[in-house]
Amino acid sequence: MAEVLVYVDHVDGAVRKPTLELLTLARRIGEPVAVALGNGAADTVAALAEHGAVKVLTHEAAEYADYLVVPKVDALQAAVEAVSPAAVLVPSSAEGKEIAARLALRIGSGIITDAVDLEAGDEGPVATQSVFAASYSTKSRVTKGTPVIMVKPNSAAVEAAPAAGAVEALSVTFSDKATGTKITSRTARESTGRPELTEAAIVVSGGRGVGGADNFALIEALADSLGAAVGASRAAVDAGWYPHTNQVGQTGKSVSPQLYIASGISGAIQHRAGMQTSKTIVAVNKDAEAPIFELVDYGVVGDLFDVVPQLTEEIKARKG
Repeated sequence: MAEVLVYVDHVDGAVRKPTLELLTLARRIGEPVAVALGNGAADTVAALAEHGAVKVLTHEAAEYADYLVVPKVDALQAAVEAVSPAAVLVPSSAEGKEIAARLALRIGSGIITDAVDLEAGDEGPVATQSVFAASYSTKSRVTKGTPVIMVKPNSAAVEAAPAAGAVEALSVTFSDKATGTKITSRTARESTGRPELTEAAIVVSGGRGVGGADNFALIEALADSLGAAVGASRAAVDAGWYPHTNQVGQTGKSVSPQLYIASGISGAIQHRAGMQTSKTIVAVNKDAEAPIFELVDYGVVGDLFDVVPQLTEEIKARKG
């Protein structure tokens, strides 16, 4: 069976959830070979093997932390040349998109972005994408070179599938461009105690209908009762009610949770583009004609200031 490279997104050895989802998808089309780079790469092996990696290629060097994405592209190119994989899977994050695009250009291959599913095909892996505000699903495959496929978080379940996880050192020679852009400082992200927005299984978002920054406490309370991340529409962010880091939409972040709850959001195409692949969508809006209701699985026509607190209390009561 052909091998499939999986780029490992980790923080000092702690493997992030989208990578484990990629291993699930990789097993559908071949044997997963994980590529773990940078500080803590060796510490990823146990988790990767537990979730199906038959082999783990590791390489630790200061360049991965000290410079932007080029060193990682160099390493993935070396892995492609060493393995000759059936495909390369990369998480569809901001960094992942840049890595994947540069890699595809380097190796002269086609690229597929924001896949939400993956299956084996007679002529190579076939990726499913959701397009035009989830109005259509397309199936695509790369016809030139080794397919480089970016997969959206929450596109597959994390499944334990213990494998050998044999560790091999990856030989990497950094290019001249690897040290072209140096990282001069870092600021730790302030923790809210909530899940990362793009990786969360549940997202609760508020929009213009929330009416002000102080009222986002209602949205946060509902999110906390569900163990969810908090999102916001562009209108709410532009008004200064919530940080841009939480914006969901075409000019913000793209999410694909199991459950998406939109409160006081009209459903403009800009917002829909960022949450259209959510598995189940619930909307609360007092305007029965709001466009968001065209997209939802469940809709509540009502004032969010009445509905959201009641929903929060009901969830707490059932949990309690």
